[in-house]
Amino acid sequence: MGRFARAGALLGAVGLVASLALSGCTATSEVAQFVEGDQPEVTDSATPGAPDTPSGPPLALSPADGAKNRPVSVEIAAKLPGGGKVSQVTLTTEDGKKVKGKLRTDGSSWVPSTPLKWSTRYTATVTASRPDGTVGEGTSTFTTMAKPGSMITSGLYLFSDRTYGVAMPVVAEFHPGIPAKDRAAVQKRMFVQTDPPQPGAWHWVSNGTQAYYRAPEYWKPGTKLSVRIALAGIPLSNGRYGNVDRTATAKIGSAFEMKVTNSDKQMRVYENGQLIRTLPVSLGKKTTPSSSGTLVVMEKKESTVFDTMDDPDPANRYVTDIDFAQRITWGGEYIHAAPWSEHVQGRQNVSHGCVNVSMANARWLFQRTKIGDPITISGTERKLAPGNGWTAWNLSWSEFVKGSALPVPDGGAGPAL
Repeated sequence: MGRFARAGALLGAVGLVASLALSGCTATSEVAQFVEGDQPEVTDSATPGAPDTPSGPPLALSPADGAKNRPVSVEIAAKLPGGGKVSQVTLTTEDGKKVKGKLRTDGSSWVPSTPLKWSTRYTATVTASRPDGTVGEGTSTFTTMAKPGSMITSGLYLFSDRTYGVAMPVVAEFHPGIPAKDRAAVQKRMFVQTDPPQPGAWHWVSNGTQAYYRAPEYWKPGTKLSVRIALAGIPLSNGRYGNVDRTATAKIGSAFEMKVTNSDKQMRVYENGQLIRTLPVSLGKKTTPSSSGTLVVMEKKESTVFDTMDDPDPANRYVTDIDFAQRITWGGEYIHAAPWSEHVQGRQNVSHGCVNVSMANARWLFQRTKIGDPITISGTERKLAPGNGWTAWNLSWSEFVKGSALPVPDGGAGPAL
């Protein structure tokens, strides 16, 4: 057994956990469902920095003074001919409340910490030092646009206060997909910080519906991930706008890895680099092979139902109760308990693509794994298809960075804010 129930993912209210859609061990890819992340609250403050006494000509700002219909994703920038360094940015509402924000690490602009409000007037004041020692100041009052009617839907597969495995990519999702010519602008608004610092990069799937962020190697155990997908109000070339900012702060737990080899039909389990257990398995038979590659645990269900009654092949139709299911592809491949195949585990492949283990071993694994733990399968008749699951780690680093819409420095980029 191994194909799975097609039960739709729950799309709850803001901040609620939504389950991933479930489907059976089948060769057909399934479209990922959206999972909503936390949305930040609006706060007010200014970028810290001691103001200087202006001297010399005023600075020209962007947005320009008097600008109207600016996106709520707008950033504050100053034109500094001949070079210079911004020392302070203040953004206030009409009633004088200050808006929090940060300068980009490259100094190109100041980014509000939360989306601006629709149809609202703001005043920006920027102070900067010029190379000749003079200090410039510029002021701009602008108005944001009304809330548009055409927006994209977005998702973030990461939740605050959760602990994930070392292979957990940051997964941003968009529907409809982001057009190729807009991906660089959107990517500039996707912020990831790691503690301890680890460089990383984004990679877009071909249709623009998902982007993955990862480091050159698995995350260090204990890493803190702070993510902001600052999509709210960003304009796209297809006339749509981003719908909302999504944020999450999560932790990476211990290094727990599973490695499955078809040649001997064994799973070797490692924790923090040490082999702790070897489990016999049964993989997909030749007509429904398991996918070889580096996969990631995306969902865990202690008990569920595999329902494949809509399969076009009558021989593959069944409804079966399943224990300890761990999803690893959108197409329906899982690690799960399969008491019916225990007599051939370690010797013969009989599943529809899933990794079958005994009831006892499935329980043991389920009690130890985390969402984001990696499982590498090798030696089967089928290779893992890009996008069939969280396939960020199925690419070498040199291949992965080719999917970025922005240049990636050697070794990966640091935080943008």
